[in-house]
Amino acid sequence: MADPALGFLRLARTESVGPVTYRRLLSRFSSPDEALAALPALAKSGGRATPPRIPPMAEIEREYDAILHLGGSFLFLDQPGYPAYLAELADAPPAIAVLGDAGLLTSRSIGIVGARNASANGMRLAAHLAAELAPHLTIVSGLARGIDTAAHEGALRGGRTIAVIAGGLDVPYPPENTLLQRRIAENGAVVAEAPLGTAPIGRHFPKRNRIIAGLTLGLVVIEAAARSGSLLTARLAVEAGREIFAVPGSPLDPRARGGNDLLRQGAHLTETAEDVLTNLPASRTPLGFAEPPPLWQDDPAPEDELPRARREISGLLGPEPVGVDEIARRCQLSIPSIRAVILELELAGRAECLAGDKVVLAEDP
Repeated sequence: MADPALGFLRLARTESVGPVTYRRLLSRFSSPDEALAALPALAKSGGRATPPRIPPMAEIEREYDAILHLGGSFLFLDQPGYPAYLAELADAPPAIAVLGDAGLLTSRSIGIVGARNASANGMRLAAHLAAELAPHLTIVSGLARGIDTAAHEGALRGGRTIAVIAGGLDVPYPPENTLLQRRIAENGAVVAEAPLGTAPIGRHFPKRNRIIAGLTLGLVVIEAAARSGSLLTARLAVEAGREIFAVPGSPLDPRARGGNDLLRQGAHLTETAEDVLTNLPASRTPLGFAEPPPLWQDDPAPEDELPRARREISGLLGPEPVGVDEIARRCQLSIPSIRAVILELELAGRAECLAGDKVVLAEDP
């Protein structure tokens, strides 16, 4: 009998099935296999000429076995063992691969992120702060150059750490952190959403950042320029209801601008581990996002309404995200019809479902 995990991984790896759509499909259909069987017809209704690529089971088995061979494991959204705080995110990753102690992902943790081109003082502070916090909290960071690297190294001196990476588990990045990634896998955990063999590119890093925000109770920012990836992680953490901490810096240093802005917006001023421990909650009250979006719990879409919905909804989408409620106000269609058509459009590659019950026109490949 096939391992049920293979079905979840196959659905997660299917073309046009993003995190939001994955959850919605499993809230409509009783199993991944049933959802996969329905995909071609749904995509055709959305205007797609050829069905989305569904990876052959042999390909999924190879990936699954390769992770096990590395000594890793998979965790699947809404299945046992998946970290509860991460599952709160509306766009939580459907499948994550973990090398090391997967149980560590459910521990009380704090994120530490910052500039890649960090100053010597910034890296020294990151390492010291991580070492001081590590006996009390798991340190989570992104294994990037600069502050991330220093935070992981400091954490390994005092406790354990989680590295969330943008590529596959077998593609250490940056290359000079290959040994560090191995040490983290032996004394903590390395987490990847991307399949094995994936080299990290620009669009992978925001996805990595949301996992860092989702795993933690709070986030410490040390040196971050305006519009940096670290500030994106902070914004995602704010949206997820996490505590934000920032180390102040000189106004003459562009790397301090982002952290200083966070302080002006109400982040906790952080100079010592005590500043974090004093202000970090013991646990979180869930935001309620762990339940699947209320798509298929609605009444079924009226069949006589679907043709008009298919004609009108795609014309209402653009490059800026729009909420389902706003679409309903504009076209006077029922919510079930709108959701059904949006699902078809995403599976056809014409739209992308986002967190917050929003949808955006898909970018051209």
